[in-house]
Amino acid sequence: MITVDINDLEAYQGMLIGHSAWVTVSQAMINAFADATGDHQWIHVDIERANRESPWKSPVAHGYLTASLIPRLNSEVIKVTGTSATINYGLN
Repeated sequence: MITVDINDLEAYQGMLIGHSAWVTVSQAMINAFADATGDHQWIHVDIERANRESPWKSPVAHGYLTASLIPRLNSEVIKVTGTSATINYGLN
Protein backbone atom coordinates (compact mmCIF):
# COMPACT_ATOMS: atom_id res chain seq x y z
CA MET A 1 0.00 0.00 0.00
CA ILE A 2 1.15 3.51 -0.73
CA THR A 3 0.36 6.65 1.25
CA VAL A 4 -0.17 9.85 -0.71
CA ASP A 5 -1.02 13.32 0.51
CA ILE A 6 -4.16 14.74 -1.09
CA ASN A 7 -2.08 17.59 -2.56
CA ASP A 8 0.16 15.08 -4.37
CA LEU A 9 -2.60 12.80 -5.63
CA GLU A 10 -2.76 14.31 -9.13
CA ALA A 11 0.80 13.11 -9.80
CA TYR A 12 -0.50 9.52 -9.73
CA GLN A 13 -3.18 10.05 -12.38
CA GLY A 14 -3.05 7.29 -14.98
CA MET A 15 -0.47 5.26 -13.03
CA LEU A 16 -0.84 1.71 -11.77
CA ILE A 17 -0.26 1.99 -8.04
CA GLY A 18 -0.96 -1.56 -6.94
CA HIS A 19 -3.43 -4.42 -6.77
CA SER A 20 -5.97 -5.36 -4.14
CA ALA A 21 -6.76 -8.88 -3.06
CA TRP A 22 -9.39 -10.80 -5.00
CA VAL A 23 -12.96 -10.54 -3.72
CA THR A 24 -15.37 -13.38 -4.35
CA VAL A 25 -18.78 -12.06 -5.32
CA SER A 26 -21.11 -14.78 -4.09
CA GLN A 27 -24.74 -15.35 -4.93
CA ALA A 28 -25.54 -14.44 -1.32
CA MET A 29 -23.84 -11.07 -1.86
CA ILE A 30 -25.77 -10.55 -5.09
CA ASN A 31 -29.06 -11.44 -3.38
CA ALA A 32 -28.32 -9.07 -0.46
CA PHE A 33 -27.55 -6.27 -2.94
CA ALA A 34 -30.81 -7.01 -4.77
CA ASP A 35 -32.69 -6.77 -1.47
CA ALA A 36 -30.96 -3.51 -0.56
CA THR A 37 -31.66 -1.87 -3.92
CA GLY A 38 -34.92 -3.51 -4.93
CA ASP A 39 -33.34 -4.71 -8.19
CA HIS A 40 -34.45 -8.33 -8.36
CA GLN A 41 -34.04 -8.73 -12.12
CA TRP A 42 -33.91 -12.43 -12.95
CA ILE A 43 -30.45 -12.25 -14.51
CA HIS A 44 -29.07 -11.52 -11.03
CA VAL A 45 -31.21 -13.59 -8.66
CA ASP A 46 -32.93 -16.42 -10.54
CA ILE A 47 -30.14 -18.97 -10.78
CA GLU A 48 -32.02 -21.59 -12.80
CA ARG A 49 -33.35 -19.10 -15.34
CA ALA A 50 -29.99 -17.36 -15.66
CA ASN A 51 -28.27 -20.70 -16.21
CA ARG A 52 -30.78 -21.46 -18.92
CA GLU A 53 -31.41 -18.10 -20.64
CA SER A 54 -28.62 -15.61 -19.98
CA PRO A 55 -25.79 -15.17 -22.48
CA TRP A 56 -23.30 -16.06 -19.71
CA LYS A 57 -25.21 -19.21 -18.65
CA SER A 58 -25.09 -18.07 -15.01
CA PRO A 59 -26.30 -15.19 -12.87
CA VAL A 60 -24.30 -11.96 -13.11
CA ALA A 61 -23.61 -9.37 -10.44
CA HIS A 62 -25.27 -5.97 -10.64
CA GLY A 63 -23.05 -3.32 -12.21
CA TYR A 64 -23.53 -1.08 -9.18
CA LEU A 65 -22.58 -3.94 -6.85
CA THR A 66 -19.30 -4.16 -8.72
CA ALA A 67 -18.84 -0.38 -8.52
CA SER A 68 -19.69 -0.39 -4.80
CA LEU A 69 -16.63 -2.57 -4.16
CA ILE A 70 -14.26 0.20 -5.30
CA PRO A 71 -13.80 1.81 -1.86
CA ARG A 72 -13.08 -1.59 -0.30
CA LEU A 73 -10.54 -2.47 -2.97
CA ASN A 74 -8.96 1.00 -2.99
CA SER A 75 -8.39 0.90 0.76
CA GLU A 76 -6.03 -2.05 0.25
CA VAL A 77 -3.94 -0.13 -2.30
CA ILE A 78 -3.80 3.54 -1.33
CA LYS A 79 -4.18 5.69 1.75
CA VAL A 80 -4.81 9.36 1.06
CA THR A 81 -3.74 11.69 3.86
CA GLY A 82 -4.51 15.34 4.43
CA THR A 83 -8.29 14.93 4.34
CA SER A 84 -10.85 15.39 7.09
CA ALA A 85 -13.36 13.10 5.36
CA THR A 86 -13.84 11.30 2.07
CA ILE A 87 -17.11 10.65 0.26
CA ASN A 88 -18.32 8.88 -2.84
CA TYR A 89 -20.42 11.47 -4.66
CA GLY A 90 -21.42 9.33 -7.61
CA LEU A 91 -20.27 8.34 -11.06
CA ASN A 92 -19.36 10.51 -13.97
